[in-house]
Amino acid sequence: QVQPVESGGGSVQAGGSLRLSCTGSPYNYRRCMGWFRQTPGKGREGVATMYLAADSALYADSVKGRFTISQDNSGNTVYLQMNSLMSEDTAVYYCATGRLPPKSVVCPLDETTFPVWGQGTQVTVSS
Repeated sequence: QVQPVESGGGSVQAGGSLRLSCTGSPYNYRRCMGWFRQTPGKGREGVATMYLAADSALYADSVKGRFTISQDNSGNTVYLQMNSLMSEDTAVYYCATGRLPPKSVVCPLDETTFPVWGQGTQVTVSS
């Protein structure tokens, strides 16, 4: 399976938590996994990325301290733990995969680093 597949979206009240999962990537080395989100009328926003070989993460300022990206022991599944959810977090969340750019030590929050995308999963936070 080479295309990322997301799961775990749903509806939650403000202050609650959700965990998204993502499995699938065609890349076997220098693999980056990222979570992005999009709301109607807005462009896609980078949420969190991870360079799996180094377990190094990068977060958007809007989610720091609330969201955590992690991987399982096999490196085949990446998670996005979302706590203290706010209505502003409502969006379609996409998992994407790519390779670590040359001379980089973290995967940038940049769509151009991630050429392969999942279908997305809806997260709705009600206030």
